[in-house]
Amino acid sequence: MQSLYVEGNSALHRLSPRAKIFSLFLLGVVLFIGDNLPLLAIVTLLTALAYRSIGLSLKESAVRLRPILLTIVIVALFTLIVNPWHMALATLLRLTALMLYAAAVTATTTITQFMDEITALARPLERTGWVKADDIGLAVGLVLRFVPEIIARYHAISEAHAARGLKMRPVTILTPLIILTLRDADNIAAAIDARGIRRHVS
Repeated sequence: MQSLYVEGNSALHRLSPRAKIFSLFLLGVVLFIGDNLPLLAIVTLLTALAYRSIGLSLKESAVRLRPILLTIVIVALFTLIVNPWHMALATLLRLTALMLYAAAVTATTTITQFMDEITALARPLERTGWVKADDIGLAVGLVLRFVPEIIARYHAISEAHAARGLKMRPVTILTPLIILTLRDADNIAAAIDARGIRRHVS
């Protein structure tokens, strides 16, 4: 299985997981409060430098970010249709900066570290009786762990279509991808329950 984590010794690698999660949260708040274009451009540049500092090659960086960047461009173009250009540009810069820093945090934090921190941060919420911190940590860890697998499966299905000379259509790609992903989700849930990892199974 692939992982989003990248081995390294950059400043972000050495920063504590909790500090990275809080800084990502604060960056998201700041980005969506302000709409100053020069400031957004500077923040985007800084997050790009942070992402470059983790040690990935340009090719691998492009492969990792291409699907999300394409989505951001589509959102910005839609914003341009219904809003002035400066709002579309602000949306593009805002989402790009958030994507770059989130990718840098994900690449410099192991899944175990993420799960431990999310579980610890969610622990106070257990007093409400609505959530279980262990389950939240496990859910976040599974999402991070299987995102690369879903992307790899998408590429495998696309290549299978190309090898058979079939025309690439969203339905013929997404339908098997969703079915395979749901099947894997069922298998993983069964394995988790069989091992008693979740403490609160209904």
